Amino acid sequence: MRCLDFWLWGALVVGMSLMPPPAFAATRTNVLLICVDDLKPVLGCYGDRLARTPNLDRLAARGVRFELAYCNQAVCAPSRNNLVLGSRSTSLGIYGLSQNFRTVAPEAVTLPQYFMRHGYRAEAIGKILHTGHGNHDDAASWSVPPIHERVVEYLDPQNSAGGQLTREEAYFTNQRLGEIGSLPRGAATEAMDVPDHAYADGRIADEAIRRLRAAQERPEVPFFLALGFVKPHLPLTAPKRYFEVHDAQAFPLAEYRRAPEGAPALAHKVGGEIVNYAPLTVENLKEEATQRALIHAYYACVTFMDAQVGRVLDELERLGWQEHTVVVLWGDHGWHLGDHGYWTKHTNYEQANRIPLIVVAPGVARPGAVTRQLAETVDLYPTLAELAGLPRPSGPQPLDGISLVPVLRDPATRLRDHAYHCYPRGDRMGRAIRTERHRLVEWKVPGAPAESAAWELYDFETDPQERRNLASEQPEVVQRLRAILARHPEARPGR
Repeated sequence: MRCLDFWLWGALVVGMSLMPPPAFAATRTNVLLICVDDLKPVLGCYGDRLARTPNLDRLAARGVRFELAYCNQAVCAPSRNNLVLGSRSTSLGIYGLSQNFRTVAPEAVTLPQYFMRHGYRAEAIGKILHTGHGNHDDAASWSVPPIHERVVEYLDPQNSAGGQLTREEAYFTNQRLGEIGSLPRGAATEAMDVPDHAYADGRIADEAIRRLRAAQERPEVPFFLALGFVKPHLPLTAPKRYFEVHDAQAFPLAEYRRAPEGAPALAHKVGGEIVNYAPLTVENLKEEATQRALIHAYYACVTFMDAQVGRVLDELERLGWQEHTVVVLWGDHGWHLGDHGYWTKHTNYEQANRIPLIVVAPGVARPGAVTRQLAETVDLYPTLAELAGLPRPSGPQPLDGISLVPVLRDPATRLRDHAYHCYPRGDRMGRAIRTERHRLVEWKVPGAPAESAAWELYDFETDPQERRNLASEQPEVVQRLRAILARHPEARPGR
């Protein structure tokens, strides 16, 4: 070898030895998916002046906030199926809590599973899929076993009937499911002078920080990290200081506390999940003091959760991942806070179905932008795949969503003219569409003739609180919206 050639070869070897090892994470996009249980858009960035959510507000300042985002069904397990499968409930035929999605879609490729197939490490901490009520997680969706935290948790034994197994704790831990009615009720609220990690959301944030630090040790492997914060799910429990940052007397009660005028009876709800907590009853929920205490506790739990999200975001930034990570904030459904006289979810109305959705995508999403493009939970699967540069997913399960990436680039872009959701009552299915102005709900047995349906129509321009069903008064609007609903197939019967 000539001297010059040897020198060039030697310089190349030395140069290669000084180069950092290939780091796919530097060129491939990480994903931090933040799922929050029972979170409606009571956030400062959504214009709520009583909210104390500085961390989610700063997240919104970095990305695009969807003003009109909707779940596909206002129930925990189906909504989470919608998220991880990209399939609407009416495509799957699963509308309850107890049935695992693999029973109807055994070969489905979930969102994290799809990322795993493309070289990602997928991890879950907290509540992503619904575990409880007889349901279980999905091992195929994660690179390592998910960490489940307690949804129902009390620190004061007096709040769980002296430390007994309570009804809702039994549901969420799959214990004594045939004896729920005989078990004691736990308290609806708890405020204890304890550190954040005494409750589940604090521990979820602790573990998330550990996982982010571990990811830095293997930068060549991009991560898909899903965090499932449990508050503000009932019971409304949080460290006392988060209650103290709010003035309970400052919260207004719901203006309209009756069922919508003219709505069919099957669209209403009475009691439900909320009365599994002490001392709540259908009657005392009508009392203003009870309502105010619950609203105060709900906001306190949102502030507690926000603080934990802030700790994770701080660590993401400290580790230098911020510019290489897509961050999504998603609420699985909304929550009634006394409006229509309802509490929790399980309806087709606005307060149960409108969700917070924030997408931060460095280099793609416009920081601080707001869009009124109607979005659905099922849209997140194709959106995240596109943001990560992955091929368009193809199932084999039904993929009902669309990629929202064009909206992230230009919030004025319009990809669809409505969002779709559903809720069943007995043998009838309430299929609903929400346009920017209206909501139309069709109530009928799947497959039954169209003339057997009962209808609801609400105009959010004139009646944002859904006080009056206009279906019989505006048949021409009903007909126009029925044509949109007809684009969707009949609901698949539940098993």
